[in-house]
Amino acid sequence: MTFHNVQFPSDISYGSSGGPHYSTDVVINHGGHEQRNINWQQARGRYNVAHGVKTQAQLDTLIAFFRARKGRAHSFRFKDWTDFQATGVVIGTGNGSNKNFQLVKHYSSGSITEARTITLPIAGSVHVYVNAVLQTSGVSVDAATGVVSFSTAPASGAAITADFEFD
Repeated sequence: MTFHNVQFPSDISYGSSGGPHYSTDVVINHGGHEQRNINWQQARGRYNVAHGVKTQAQLDTLIAFFRARKGRAHSFRFKDWTDFQATGVVIGTGNGSNKNFQLVKHYSSGSITEARTITLPIAGSVHVYVNAVLQTSGVSVDAATGVVSFSTAPASGAAITADFEFD
């Protein structure tokens, strides 16, 4: 399987339903107790796009997209309209030597926080801040990995944050 770096038509994804799914097996023993086995550490998206198709042109686009991907043979970018952006996300703290920081998004519920690695940010959407100051030079973003790189390592204790969109 290969990845096609093309976004599913956003006018169709806008009307879709679905979201993140996990694979977990629940095994019930004879005493009634349950054992839960987590098969995937990260969620996979699952969506129904039928509700997003409103016109014949959209249906034609959907069919062409499906054929170009050979059904499920090739993965692609998909915009989840309920979860496609992050604002003020802490991606690291400077130590005076580290120049690279991974884009992440955090999901917290109670005392549990899930960190989602963002590998495909939307081009031009990433804004990086050091101690709340927008960095307009000396910083780059790898669009294939989501790694933010500084030409000069941020100072020790500097808060590195980012705003971005992703598929």
